[in-house]
Amino acid sequence: MNDVVDLLAAHRSVRRFKSDPIPEADLHAAVRAGQQAATSSNIQAYAAIRITDSTVRERLVSLTGGQEKVAACPLFLAICGDVRRHRLLAARAEVPHASNLEGFMLAVIDATLFAQNMVVAFESMGYGTCYIGGLRNDLAGLHEVLGTPEGVWPLFGLCVGVPDQETSVRPRIGPEAVLFDDVYPDDDAVFAAVDDYDRVIADWYRANGIKTPDWSSRIRKHFEELHRTGSSAWYRKAGASFE
Repeated sequence: MNDVVDLLAAHRSVRRFKSDPIPEADLHAAVRAGQQAATSSNIQAYAAIRITDSTVRERLVSLTGGQEKVAACPLFLAICGDVRRHRLLAARAEVPHASNLEGFMLAVIDATLFAQNMVVAFESMGYGTCYIGGLRNDLAGLHEVLGTPEGVWPLFGLCVGVPDQETSVRPRIGPEAVLFDDVYPDDDAVFAAVDDYDRVIADWYRANGIKTPDWSSRIRKHFEELHRTGSSAWYRKAGASFE
């Protein structure tokens, strides 16, 4: 359709990178692109912490569940929801700073849009990227490493670099499964869309040496148990409110 849509449709996660450093100009261009993402009421509740210390990178490999790419990639960013600057402004003016679930959600949404804009910018320059949800595996341990103050909430990591592997685009569920007119469809329609997708993704799994039979099986297994159950308590300790 156009270059932007084609770029978005070609996205795939990259997990092996060449050692080529990323020029500061490219990083700053991506950050500026990230900052132009939509932000509710212009609150800009996000931050990116670039990890350059190799010792810290190795520690993060352990904290993210052994993801070696966190240490190997040329650029690793910890993406955070950030209301610290808002709270400091309130304290300086000696006025209250209200905090509730809405405030936390705004920070999460802002940070995610910021990061996705950066990803699109990086990929337009020829870099590969990979989000690292494992950054939330041990938030207390992560806090010890990053020293994030109250009101700064690490959400996920981002690896960036020149790809050192050829990967194919992973098929997504069909648009008809996520775009609806006026009302949400009935369960039979949901199942029909999922069954269609299972047949498509099963072929992709086999072609890429993934033993999971289909998407349904993968999803059922993923949600058989809770994950990262300590996150809520840690975020509260770090100043978030879910009221």
